[in-house]
Order: sequence, then C-alpha cells, then structure tokens
Amino acid sequence: MKATVLVDNIGTEIATGEWGLSIYIEQAGKNILLDTGASNRFLVNAKALEKDIGAVDYGVLSHAHYDHANGMQAFFEENENAKFYLQKGTGENCYFKKWFIHKYIGIPKHILTRQKDRIEYVTGKYKLYENVYLIPHTTKGLETIGAANKMYIRDGRRWRPDDFAHEQSLVIEEEDGLIIFNSCSHGGADNIINEVSKLFEKPAKMMIGGFHIFQKGETEIRQLAEKIKATGVKKIYTGHCTGGRAFRILQQELGDMVEQLKVGLVIEA
Repeated sequence: MKATVLVDNIGTEIATGEWGLSIYIEQAGKNILLDTGASNRFLVNAKALEKDIGAVDYGVLSHAHYDHANGMQAFFEENENAKFYLQKGTGENCYFKKWFIHKYIGIPKHILTRQKDRIEYVTGKYKLYENVYLIPHTTKGLETIGAANKMYIRDGRRWRPDDFAHEQSLVIEEEDGLIIFNSCSHGGADNIINEVSKLFEKPAKMMIGGFHIFQKGETEIRQLAEKIKATGVKKIYTGHCTGGRAFRILQQELGDMVEQLKVGLVIEA
C-alpha cells in the first residue's frame, strides 16, 4: 500500500495546503482517491506530486462535509470513468449550529442529482475490491458526539444531532493487520479502530486521518491518546482537524507511534 497526501492543512513549497483532506492510495494495482478537499486544490497538488487523477479507479467520500467534498465536481470533470462511493446515509443536509444559526457545512448542493450516474451508495461491510472495504459506524449513541460538536442534520423541518451515518472508513486488510483511513473520525478514533478490529477479527496496525480534536481541551486529548493506545494499533498518521496543538499533546502521550500528516507525505505499508 502506498498513500500520498494531496491535501492537508500543512503544505509545502511545491504543493499548497488548505483546510481539508485528500489522499491518493495505490493498492494492488488499483488507484483510490479518498476525498477531494475543499476546492480543486487536490488537482493542482496531484500534478505537482505526479499523481494522475484520470487514472483513479475508485473515488471514496469519507463523510458529507465540504472540506472533503468540494472538489467532487472537479474530480468528475478530470476523471471520466470512476464511480464515487458514499455511505447510504449521505445527504445535502449537514450543518454547524452556533447559537440559533445553522451554517451549511455539507457537500456541494445538487451534486447528488447532477452526478447521480457516477455515485454509488453503499451499506454494511462493502467490498470495494480484493482486501479493500468500506465500513460504516457500528458504535451506538454517536449523536451525543454530534451534539457536543454542534453538528446537526436537517431532516425535513426537523433538526437532529448528527449521528455520522454518512461517515465511513476505508479499510485495507493485510495479513499482519488492518490499515484504517477515516478522514475526520467524528465517531471517535478509538471507537473506529475498535469497530473495525471487531468486524474483521483482526488487529489494526495503522490508522490514518484527522481526529477532529482541534478545539478539545488538553485533558480530553490525553484521555483519547490513552484510549487509542489501548486499542493496540501500532502506528498513527494524523493531521487536518486534529490541529497542531492537539497533535503535540498526542505526541507527548504516544511518542514515535504518531506522525504528522502534511501535503506530499508518502505512507507505505
């Protein structure tokens, strides 16, 4: 497996960063694009990093937020064949609540109808191809995390806390363990590792993605580090919505087990 970060908050001289995430994954002769960042920046960076978006075989959306989906239309224009795989719970209905105002933070409006022939909805343990799977959350009560993070779903005229039914992990099953990609881990990084490990009856050897803890307090971050350590995962690559301050705290707790995501980083396993 080879994963190249196309978009992250931290950029380089040859590839600019933005608030978002996009990762180009090469696995068993196939190419996967996980997320498209917040703009067409992933296309610009892909060219700078010599990754061909036209050669992508599978597009995957980790969850229905703009900073992972706003480049979808640019992807469809650059790549004429690949399907884009979304959880069945995905809709144009994600909002952030501040006081009495609901701010839309979802995927591009109308893209689900405009690109309906290119979009595939999946449920359960979905096999993308040999040893590569898309996995939804199985932990109950995630709406409490949604409410705590002020994230809501508009369901007709009703508002309800987000339970992250639109979020999925991309999992690569290898003989010596599982590689888990989950771009924001809204359901909790430790929960996700435990969910996936239980489903496959195999330990996770690597977790890659953001942890959505950039606004969390130090105590909560240190507690999360302990929970992650308890899962038995061997290596963590995190960035984007983890945030620099939280990353440094995780590093204090986890040491060399954790590494910083940034544009151009190549992860091989």
